Amino acid sequence: MPSECRVRFTLAMPVVAAIAISGVRVWAQVDAPPNSQPNPYRTVENWFKLPAPRTWGSLSAVDIDRDGNVWVAERCGMNSCAGRPDPPVLKFDAGGNLVRSFGAGLLVFPHFLRVDPDGNVWVVDGLPPGGGSAAGTEGKGHRAIKFSPDGKVLMTLGKAGVPGDGPDTFNQPSAVAIAPNGDIFIADGHGGNTNARIVKFTRDGKFIKTWGKKGTAHGEFDTPHALAFDSQGRLFVADRANDRIQIFDQEGKFLDEWKQFSRPSGLYIDRNDVLYVSDSESRERDGYGHHPGWKRGIRVGSAKDGTVTAFIPDTFATPEQASTSGPEGVAADSSGAVYGAEVGQKDLKKYVRK
Repeated sequence: MPSECRVRFTLAMPVVAAIAISGVRVWAQVDAPPNSQPNPYRTVENWFKLPAPRTWGSLSAVDIDRDGNVWVAERCGMNSCAGRPDPPVLKFDAGGNLVRSFGAGLLVFPHFLRVDPDGNVWVVDGLPPGGGSAAGTEGKGHRAIKFSPDGKVLMTLGKAGVPGDGPDTFNQPSAVAIAPNGDIFIADGHGGNTNARIVKFTRDGKFIKTWGKKGTAHGEFDTPHALAFDSQGRLFVADRANDRIQIFDQEGKFLDEWKQFSRPSGLYIDRNDVLYVSDSESRERDGYGHHPGWKRGIRVGSAKDGTVTAFIPDTFATPEQASTSGPEGVAADSSGAVYGAEVGQKDLKKYVRK
C-alpha cells in the first residue's frame, strides 16, 4: 500500500483488512480515524513482584527473552540512578517473580533494553534531566552496554560521560537494535541539542556508517526514540517528535513513512510481524508532546501493511493528568500479552486478551 494512502484517515468507504495478531484473526479499518480501534485487552495490575522495600522508578525499557522471561531497566526507584545503589537491570520469570538483577553503579539513566538472539542484554544509557551537570552523573551515560545474561559486561559502545557525534561517541543515545546478521544499530539522540542520527556497527563493534540529521524530511529525525526490525530485515525508527515511524533498509535507504501509529516512543515487532507502538506523549492540551486529535496508549497492528487494529488507552490519559507520561517501552510475549513500561506513572503494566 502506498504511504500516501496509509496516512489518510478519512475515507468515504473505509477499507477493511484482516491480519493475524498472535494467532487471532482481527478485522479492522486500514484508514480508521485516530483512537477508534477496539481495545481487546484487560490490564493486569501488580503482576510483577518487587522485593520490599524496593519500588519502581521511571521505566522506558522492557523486552522478552527467548525463554519468555521479562527484562526491564528501571531508574533505581527515581528518574535517575545517580548516587543510587540499586541494580537497575531486572529479570522476571513468567510468573512475575524477580530472579536476577545487575548493573548497579554502571548506569545513570537506562533508556532502552533489548535482548539479542543469544540471550545477551543490551542497555542504552542516556542522561537524566539536567544532563551531565547533575551530581553523580560524571563518567556515565552516552553509551550502549552489552551484558551477558548474568550481568557480565561484554561490550560497550560510546565513551562514558563524553558526548559527541563521531564514530565512537554518542550524545544521549535512545535505543539499540540487532540485525539478523548481528550488526548493531544505535538510535543516537534524544531531542534538544543532542544528535539525530542512526549509527551502524559490525557485530564486534566496528563502526560502519551513520545517517540522518535533525529535520523533518525523509531520512531526517527529531528524537529517534526506538528501533525494531521486521521479518524482512527492515529497520523501523520511532521518529517521535516528527509524529511518525520511518522505515529503512539496513544501508539507510528510506523506504516508507507511517503516521497512523501516532507519536511513537516505543516499538516492538514479534515473529509474526505484529507491530506494537507505544505513544507516551500525545495530549489534547498544549505542552510537551502536544499532538492534537491523538490519545496516548499502545497501538497494535501490522508491520507488513501498516494496518492499526487495536488501541490500549493509557490509564492516565485524562486531561487532568496531561502532564504525565504514559508507556514508553513496549514488548509482547509469545502468548500475545503486552507489556508497557511507564515513565511518569513509574509502573510496568501487563495487558492480556479479554
